[in-house]
Amino acid sequence: MKVAILAGGVGTRLAEETEIKPKPMVEIGNRPILWHILKHYARFGHEHFVIALGYKGDVIKKYMLDYSHLASHLRVQLGDGKVETQGGSSPSWTIDLVDTGLETLTGGRIKRLQPWIGDETFMLTWGDGVANVDLDRLIAFHRAHGKLATVTAVRPPARFGRLELDGDRVAEFSEKPQLGEGWINGAFFVLEPGVFDYIEGDTTQWEREPMEQLAKNGELMAYKHDGFWQCMDTLRDKRLLETLWSAGNAPWKTWED
Repeated sequence: MKVAILAGGVGTRLAEETEIKPKPMVEIGNRPILWHILKHYARFGHEHFVIALGYKGDVIKKYMLDYSHLASHLRVQLGDGKVETQGGSSPSWTIDLVDTGLETLTGGRIKRLQPWIGDETFMLTWGDGVANVDLDRLIAFHRAHGKLATVTAVRPPARFGRLELDGDRVAEFSEKPQLGEGWINGAFFVLEPGVFDYIEGDTTQWEREPMEQLAKNGELMAYKHDGFWQCMDTLRDKRLLETLWSAGNAPWKTWED
């Protein structure tokens, strides 16, 4: 199953990092967060990616072009410029890098990927969030209900410590995920090609009219994920992910080295 990834946004809340590169190329453990996302999907056997580029898309193109060279030994013939790769462990992924415009909104980017996705069920996620979603179960859930769209519903990590009060006394304090709060859109979609009909054009935001109309028509189902999920919107989020990775405690690392 093809995996569409939106990687064209500016990432203004990470301006310290995104002045020189797009947000999906911000690194966690010396690897772009985009790499972490690709590795998770590949762990479940999904190795054909269609990536929607926009802001500084050339950085992602250069990274993918250089990937096999950087992961291998090289023999360079200086006379004719011939380069041979030797050894290494480059994955057998297929990656379509599609320019979808600088100002195109999320729905428009999805619509522009239609020629590369074709008339088949596909997955979709953003290029700035990681999770340990069981993709086999997600797909099985989608196939069982027969609707056009499945969104992974998550409960976001608490941004502040939760206080349980007994009068003025703090009865309980915790920094746990907001298990008592509502579910939010965690991306990690499974979609039928019929969703393209819900997107008007470049100025359509996926999270507005298309998802609202799908829900209204009874065509949007939620797969509840109680495991780890974290987006990388701010430097605080980046530092959290970096800390987990450095400590060898990254819950989204579902693959073997």
